[in-house]
Amino acid sequence: MRTLILGGARSGKSALAERMAMASGHDVVYIATAQAHDDEMAARIAHHRSRRPGQWHIVEEPLALASALKMHARPGRCVLVDCLTLWLSNLLGHEDRLRFESERNALLDVLPSLTGQVLFVSNEVGLGVVPLGELARRFVDEAGRLHQALAGKCETVLFVAAGLPLALKGSLA
Repeated sequence: MRTLILGGARSGKSALAERMAMASGHDVVYIATAQAHDDEMAARIAHHRSRRPGQWHIVEEPLALASALKMHARPGRCVLVDCLTLWLSNLLGHEDRLRFESERNALLDVLPSLTGQVLFVSNEVGLGVVPLGELARRFVDEAGRLHQALAGKCETVLFVAAGLPLALKGSLA
C-alpha cells in the first residue's frame, strides 16, 4: 500500500504520516531526506526528530531514495519518507545536473514493486503564484510533475490543510 500525503507548510502532513505509521502496527523505517545546511534547517530537523518514537529506525538519505526504498520496504514494515520536496531540492541543487532525472526515474520505476506500507510526505507548492526566478519555477514544475506521477502509482493520495486530511484518491482508513 502506497500513500502520498500532500499539503502546505505546517499543514499537519508530517504529523498525519507519523500517526498513520504508528497505527500501522508494523515496524517503522523513517527515511529523512533533509540536510541541515543552516541553523534554521537544523532546528526543523531537531523538531522532527523529537517527535519520532525511539524504536523507529531512521535512515538519512538525501539523494538515493529509490535505493533506500528497495532496501527497506518489505511486508510487515511501514516506510515513511519525509519529505519528497526536500529530496527534490537536494537533487535540483546537485552538481551533477543529470542526477535528478536518474533518481526521479529510479523512484517511479521501483514504486510498483515496493511491498509493505509506504508513506510519502510532500509539500504541495503549486497552489500559489508562479514564482520569480528560473530555479524556483523549475522546482514548482518538477514538484508538480513528480506529484502527478506518484499519485498515479499510489493507491491513496491525501491532501492536508489545517491538520485535516482530505482523501483525493482511496480512503482515509
